[in-house]
Amino acid sequence: MSLRIAIDASRTTAGRPTGTEHYARRLLHAFIEANLYRDEPHNITLYFRDAPPADLFPANAMTRQIVLPWGRAWTHLRFARELWAARPDVCFVPAHTLPLSFPGHALVTVHDLGYKHFPAAHPQMQRRYLDFTTAHSQRRATLILADSRATADDLSSYYGAPKDKIRVLYPGVDADALGFEEKDIARVRDRFQLPERFFLFIGTLQPRNNIQGLVNAFVEWQRQVGDKQTGLVLAGGKGWLFDETWLAGAENVRMLGYIEEGDKGALLSQALALVFPSFYEGFGFPVLEAMICGTPVIASNTSSLPELVGKAGLLVDPQDTAAISSAMRRYNSDPGLRQSMIRKGKRQAAAFTWERAAARLHEIFDEIQQMQ
Repeated sequence: MSLRIAIDASRTTAGRPTGTEHYARRLLHAFIEANLYRDEPHNITLYFRDAPPADLFPANAMTRQIVLPWGRAWTHLRFARELWAARPDVCFVPAHTLPLSFPGHALVTVHDLGYKHFPAAHPQMQRRYLDFTTAHSQRRATLILADSRATADDLSSYYGAPKDKIRVLYPGVDADALGFEEKDIARVRDRFQLPERFFLFIGTLQPRNNIQGLVNAFVEWQRQVGDKQTGLVLAGGKGWLFDETWLAGAENVRMLGYIEEGDKGALLSQALALVFPSFYEGFGFPVLEAMICGTPVIASNTSSLPELVGKAGLLVDPQDTAAISSAMRRYNSDPGLRQSMIRKGKRQAAAFTWERAAARLHEIFDEIQQMQ
């Protein structure tokens, strides 16, 4: 028996996708492909606010695409109205917010609760909206998807979500998208005028990502090692509450701005290490992307990051500048350690695939089907 599944695909048409949009695109793509190999494939309808590119998702007889043009409150007004009209068996929203009112079963992904851990890092209205919609979504959902055990625990701690209602579904990592050739390395190096040797951070430049702590650790590393030639490269757009004073007193720090997906693999492959001392991550894509590209990782020992890194990287207390600096010195001075972590990292990252995520998603829909 198949299900009629309505999916909010509105986040997949973003021109510059961040983690949430990237998750929606890749998970839905893999899910639609896997659906064709089922004995009884589901009937899937994708709903968009903006018209998607023709090749965004696989075209097949079991998948429809419907564009619902609308302005503000698309989820709660236009998408909800369509759900009342179509009455699908299940509504799936891969990004936090279920409509306020709609019929039938529901599945929703909650990516992280960073606004609970670091409320000052979010505008007040955004924080209130996230709190209200997450509370509603976890209460209304038949089942909840969490990107990590850390997020699953947060849902129970902050909202009282029953543990037996939460399913951990680890996202995948696009190994193919991170591919590059020698000419790409030269192109990226020339485009961004990269230092010969550099540590790298990839992500939004915002307080929760501990940019000031990272820069302070780099300055300490420079002082202790006596190396002003090796650089620190910050790749990502400036986020809420970015402060130029975070870079005060630091030499050879480069900010690249937003990095296109086609440049990411070549950039990562050239780094001495990825340094990712974020205070909180629901799922830290950059650490796994670095591992795929053969770049050793320094990451925080908090939230989801220990789940992703395992023993394939150096874990540090993000509040401890000396610990971050020490990890940087270890990779700089111990080639054997770097090579060991590169090998472990590639094995670790290989476990996180979109095919595996799609198979897990099908299992969860099968659970919901048994509740019909």
